[in-house]
Amino acid sequence: MTERVWKIEESALVGASAEDAYTAVSELRNMGRWSPECFAVWCRGQEVREGTRFVGFNRKGLLLWFTTCRVTRAERPHEFAFRVTTFGLPVALWGYRFEPEGAATRVTEYWEDLRTGRGARTAELLGRVFTGTRPADRAEINRAGMRATLDRLAAALGG
Repeated sequence: MTERVWKIEESALVGASAEDAYTAVSELRNMGRWSPECFAVWCRGQEVREGTRFVGFNRKGLLLWFTTCRVTRAERPHEFAFRVTTFGLPVALWGYRFEPEGAATRVTEYWEDLRTGRGARTAELLGRVFTGTRPADRAEINRAGMRATLDRLAAALGG
């Protein structure tokens, strides 16, 4: 049986400034370009700041689902993060840190499983039904998705 992993992170060097990398990631509608799982985002307005709410539309094979999200950190050009919920239940925290390295930037994407405490079993069941993924397997699937996301971001920004 696979031991459950609750937090992971992956990094990549991109050939852009931290400001440009932050801008690319924090433009919520870009998520469909970078992520292999999220194919679209609906967000009211253009300005993204702490508290901004958005809906992510996701797919895995033939399975489709949506999540509701809220930006929790918008610290340009250092960190951008958001919490994901489904039907009001906590699911995950996703974030990005941007660290200059010469003319490039190290972008670190991180994820934390928030399906703990009250409502955790319901959130896990909903995740399994909608995504087809067991909770114990979610970290490895996300790790592969993070690598793909960061590779796409690096290709778009240079790196």
